Amino acid sequence: MRSIWFCQPNPSAFRLLWNIVVCLTIGLNSFGCQKIESNRVCLVSSLPRTGVSKQLSDEVVRGIRLAIDEVKAKAGRFTLEYRDLDNSAAASGRWTSEGEAANARMAVEDSDVMAYIGTLNSGAARVSMPILNYADLLMVSPANTAVGLTKPGLGLPGEPNVYRPSGRLNYIRVVPADDLQGPLAADWAFERGVRRVFVIDDAGVYGRGVASLFADRCREQGMTVLDHVSIDPQAAEFKSFVGSVMSADPDLVYFGGSARTKGGQLARDLVSAESEAILLVSDGCRTEAFLEAAGAASLEGRCFATSAGLSPQQADCEEKLLFLRYRQKYGTCPSNAAIHGYEAARLVIRAITDVGQKDRRAIVESAFASQVDDGVLGQWGIDANGDTTLQEVSVSVVRDGKFVHEEVMSTAGIGKKDGSR
Repeated sequence: MRSIWFCQPNPSAFRLLWNIVVCLTIGLNSFGCQKIESNRVCLVSSLPRTGVSKQLSDEVVRGIRLAIDEVKAKAGRFTLEYRDLDNSAAASGRWTSEGEAANARMAVEDSDVMAYIGTLNSGAARVSMPILNYADLLMVSPANTAVGLTKPGLGLPGEPNVYRPSGRLNYIRVVPADDLQGPLAADWAFERGVRRVFVIDDAGVYGRGVASLFADRCREQGMTVLDHVSIDPQAAEFKSFVGSVMSADPDLVYFGGSARTKGGQLARDLVSAESEAILLVSDGCRTEAFLEAAGAASLEGRCFATSAGLSPQQADCEEKLLFLRYRQKYGTCPSNAAIHGYEAARLVIRAITDVGQKDRRAIVESAFASQVDDGVLGQWGIDANGDTTLQEVSVSVVRDGKFVHEEVMSTAGIGKKDGSR
């Protein structure tokens, strides 16, 4: 029989323990939103703030900050506090499951947090969505496009219900999903006379998903899909692989992925092999990081990128008030990422203002009921799955070392030129 020892409380040890608890509490409060003011609400974002995705995240954050500045950091009677969280690891420069989960848990545990803007990557969303769902915390993504996050029957088995353990919905995205981007990219290729395509993806949730949808639509259009291959994004280069692409003699090479998963290196190796095929990439590659890795000059007029939603045009920077404000604040025209970050923040701010109290569930329901009549992207709302009602995809081309808007594709009609809405 084991002996049980009872110790008398040590006052000094008790005081030390109490001091530790107090310090930890203060530290946790300072890590989240300050709790001095009862009329304070917190909006957090969770994005990769290091590595090749930093530029894209910077643009999203700029859009969020501009939306907050416009309302002077007020949402009705509440003062808005914004916290820009990093879900990436400095060593790798990539988002991590641990980082995203930690951000989601922090947001859930801070009672002042009323909304979570993120994520940039669809794979990261899979990590935080169930955590935030349990807490009825509104999550609005300015960038996720994987279909399974919201659309029943189009993703992996069990999606999207696996992300909704409470049985309620709390996730919204302000960009069209890949079931629009992939097929419309294929329609664009068909309209340009492409008949033989070689499809490549980065083996990720987003890249493989959009590439598969592109390939399926190509087949529906009667185009020949020569092959659909996943690359290893850890590889240093793809010269030997590019040889198999060249031997297939495609009219167009499609890549579903991002600069982070070696889209730029793949493009560089294709150019080095003197491929004459058109290169079409998904929106994860519509970045300066992709162009730098690929060598922008070599892609002039031959590399195209699709983007979920509408791409800003130079003319917009001379006409639209938001664009003028953005340029005044940041010295450049807003990108797609900045616009979607702005719209995500505006959706959140309006929902908090309309509810007028710290009621997470009520804020979610208000956001789902949103009908935006004065959006930068036009009139839009949120459907029953949490998706935007916008049904357009932009196509850009590399000109003078950067991506510039070329046309808009819509489910209402193919080949709308010069940004017609």
